[in-house]
Amino acid sequence: MSLLRMRILMIAAISGLLCAMLCLPAGAQTPTRKFELQGLSPKFWKLIDHRAELTKVASGFGFTEGPVWDEKGSLYVSDETLNKIFKVDVKSGEKREVIALGDPDGKSYTTVADRYHGKRFNSPNDVVLGPDGAIYITDPTSDLPKGQKQETPFQGVYRIAKNGTVTLLTKEIGQPNGLAFSPDGKKFYVDDDQDLNIRVYDFHPHGTISNGRIFGSEKAPEKDGVPDGMRVDTAGNLYVVGPRGIWIWSAVGEHLGTIVVPEQPANLTWGDAGYSTLYITAGTSVYRIPTKAHGFIPYQ
Repeated sequence: MSLLRMRILMIAAISGLLCAMLCLPAGAQTPTRKFELQGLSPKFWKLIDHRAELTKVASGFGFTEGPVWDEKGSLYVSDETLNKIFKVDVKSGEKREVIALGDPDGKSYTTVADRYHGKRFNSPNDVVLGPDGAIYITDPTSDLPKGQKQETPFQGVYRIAKNGTVTLLTKEIGQPNGLAFSPDGKKFYVDDDQDLNIRVYDFHPHGTISNGRIFGSEKAPEKDGVPDGMRVDTAGNLYVVGPRGIWIWSAVGEHLGTIVVPEQPANLTWGDAGYSTLYITAGTSVYRIPTKAHGFIPYQ
């Protein structure tokens, strides 16, 4: 594994700890529901087999987030209630602590950036590596720790250059959450858990974005979950956390169908051979489901 890839892996996992730290009390259980594949288009079944099964990989967490796949065959998962990152054996379900956020020895991780123009970030949520080698993050206030004063007076999406320079890309999104790049690096997606939609921007080689517009809405009568983590396959389809599970979108913004998950998901990642398995962090557990697609792994 390259040094850059390992760095992004750790940043992504740590980011999961910073996301929604206070949205559930310790040991909270989310309501369960039945797994179901809801295809809204024939295109859905070209990505997910009718007979595909959702299986539980591991459980017993407080609240799972920030999944990251290691090419060596392990999955890293954040536990927000314990404030730790675990390495999960996807065959046995065993988990081993690898990082405790706030570890007093100061050696477990390095802070890449924590401020913009001298003001502390609100509550960094998601992170992705861009085609230009920079790091891109969302910074909503939705998970600002109780009692902590908001220093940055808006909710931004940022670019962190290799030299650590932080640039604001946009502050027009109510509560920016999950984010992803299209496989060709020309589109940049960000979802909003306030207005319950996904926005798309044109991405430019020098690390700027323009022409923001609505890609799709994830409003649902049940109000059972909000847009959150997202991933993209090599064909440009989006797999986005939404009400009741994982919403699958075509590259042109058509909602193809939903993978209903027993516990409300927060995030997901690609894993296994060919990156054809979706690993989903949901409530107190980690699930997986095989697909016919191949996950796009950003610029490894």
